Amino acid sequence: MPLPNAAAPGSAGGGALNSFFRRFGENPFYERWRWQTFAITWLAYAGFNLTRMSFAVSKAGLEADSHIRLTHGEMAWVDAAFLAAYAIGQFFWGVAGDRFGPRKVVLTGMLCSIVAAFAMGTCSTVGMFVTLFFIQGLCQSSGWAPLVKNVGNFFSRQERGFVFGLWCTNYAVGGVAASLIDSFVADRMGWRYAFFIPAGILIAVWILFFWGQRDRPEDVGLPAVESYHNEPVPVIKAGETQADEPEGSWKVIREVVTNPMVILLGVVYFCLKPTRYAILFWGPKYIYDRLGTGMAEAGFLSAMFELAGPVSILLMGFVSDRVFGARRMPVSILCLFLLGGLLLALDHLPSRAWALGASLFLLGFLAYAPDAMIAGVAVADFGARKGASTATGLVNGLGSIGAMLGGVIPGLMQDNGSWQRVFTCLAISVFVAALLLLPKWNAVPPTAANGAQH
Repeated sequence: MPLPNAAAPGSAGGGALNSFFRRFGENPFYERWRWQTFAITWLAYAGFNLTRMSFAVSKAGLEADSHIRLTHGEMAWVDAAFLAAYAIGQFFWGVAGDRFGPRKVVLTGMLCSIVAAFAMGTCSTVGMFVTLFFIQGLCQSSGWAPLVKNVGNFFSRQERGFVFGLWCTNYAVGGVAASLIDSFVADRMGWRYAFFIPAGILIAVWILFFWGQRDRPEDVGLPAVESYHNEPVPVIKAGETQADEPEGSWKVIREVVTNPMVILLGVVYFCLKPTRYAILFWGPKYIYDRLGTGMAEAGFLSAMFELAGPVSILLMGFVSDRVFGARRMPVSILCLFLLGGLLLALDHLPSRAWALGASLFLLGFLAYAPDAMIAGVAVADFGARKGASTATGLVNGLGSIGAMLGGVIPGLMQDNGSWQRVFTCLAISVFVAALLLLPKWNAVPPTAANGAQH
């Protein structure tokens, strides 16, 4: 049953901003838990970056350390171990998030990440770095899928575009903050402390998560968010009721991994992710080749790509709620087609810093919006509350494989300073993603057959 002063029917569709500003007056206890969960889960995923970035910022120190002297090739193997483990872990932790709940999974993964980081700070051999960073990759992959489920449990479909747009800034802001903190520590205290200090900070995040997070409103005696907002109950398979989909059951897991829409989102994300990681990993090199600038200026200009991320995610999430009626596909499709066109044109733009900087910002704007819509909002919608973690793990696992390709494609296809083949390959992949999504322009998740609410 809805709370006595819950939202009137249809009010959730009045807009995400109204939800943000007005619902605090409806039931302060419910709203406190909603936004407390939002804040703590945002901080948790941002916090994972602290131990994720430690090895990256320590590379110069490891190369110079006379007791270790890791070569570039050895560092590449360490990174490869992390990326492989991260892709594998997405599938495993996604299922675990639905079977055991986000709380147990995230607390376990974060604690193991802390231990692995401390252990890496004591390493002196390549084999140990590879082994421990593989473990770190498994730990890091425990964060996204369960936390997406957690946020989806507290926010209903009509407001998720705006809410997830705000929430998905965690990986952009967290990545920048972690890079600054870890780099400062490595520069002032040495590379080993770039593992120790971030791990120590993450302990504080772990404690805060343990104290203030709960998996769903029902865990603190509140009704489900669909009941609170008088919305239909989402289900994974059309024609079923909530009773047909037991929480944490293998039946739900099977329905998710065989759901055509979830599989489609995974394939689309696999096609999109190479572009984002190709620009992230090779953007500075591309700027350097085009302009002949120093690496500092090249790095600054390439950072325009990431700078566009939070702006894009927040704005397009709001548009998906208000303009497209909580449908995620239109925003994603439009951005993907525009992104593909810009990739084809990129290497023909003037070799000027302002032109390339603006182009990279626009690339980031067009890439991050569908990235967040597909990997965050859409999987929470179509996975429903009971299968959201599995759906997110499946989609992000496929995306992580695509990310690995994004790091490799420029190195294999770029030749003698010519990047057009690289951008053409990435554009084709993006256009395929857009075309696959196009028939799903109006797709929305099914709701319970009997119209019942929690």
